[in-house]
Amino acid sequence: MNTRRNSLVHSQAFAPLIDAHIHFDQYTPDEQREMLLSFPSQQVEAVIVVSMNFASAQANLELAKQHPRTIYPAFGFHPEQELPSVAELDIFFQWIEKHIGQASAIGEVGLPYYNRLEAEQAGQHFDQSGYIMLLERFVQLAKKHNKPLVLHAVYDDADIVCDLLEQYQFRRAHFHWFKGSRQTVRRMADNGYFISFTPDIVYEEEIRELARQYPSEQVMAETDGPWPFEGPFQGRMTHPAMTRQVIQAWSEITGMGTERAARLFYQNTKRFYGLT
Repeated sequence: MNTRRNSLVHSQAFAPLIDAHIHFDQYTPDEQREMLLSFPSQQVEAVIVVSMNFASAQANLELAKQHPRTIYPAFGFHPEQELPSVAELDIFFQWIEKHIGQASAIGEVGLPYYNRLEAEQAGQHFDQSGYIMLLERFVQLAKKHNKPLVLHAVYDDADIVCDLLEQYQFRRAHFHWFKGSRQTVRRMADNGYFISFTPDIVYEEEIRELARQYPSEQVMAETDGPWPFEGPFQGRMTHPAMTRQVIQAWSEITGMGTERAARLFYQNTKRFYGLT
């Protein structure tokens, strides 16, 4: 009984959780409903809901209207898919402009590293110039409206993105689930960009090493749900409450106390996204 009570006291002392990057619209309606009902008991305060495309952005806006101060939508186009036509993009950008007041951020946007790698490994040429042009358009949009930018940009692609961000003197950048060289990590940290860690920080040494390097005032926790994870998360539906294990793993790696780390991640995320 005492153990249970101590556990409850500990959980109450733990700062609320914010999932800094999740594809909430990709869950089934039943999964969404059950997840939202579980948030209070799991101490999940909010989720930053990123979009895959126009339809996804529209769905996320509706979810945010139904659950204000819990779901914060970001509007963007995930780069690991075929580019829309110019006409389709124009319609999408007009829609974003119309609803920019409801947007917590622009995202998910970036460059198609994995699709490009797959094509090149198959001996095919992959031209990503169109993706770079689209990303530049999103950077311009984010700068115009002073909105955070949620980025899918890893390894070599991150340097291309950094070039664009520096060109536009834009600093409100969040590189989600980032992986890259020490040189790029230093460049991003020096520019004030944020990164977020997923549950794979528990078992992936590459991610754990990144946690040792990146400034603590520029880190957040995410799930990228419904993407599934391995290790202790094998076979489980990805839930925003898993950010608690992300923070615990980060605290063990860095030597910061878990409760202090939880407050840090909470404050970092609220500050970056301007949540009130």
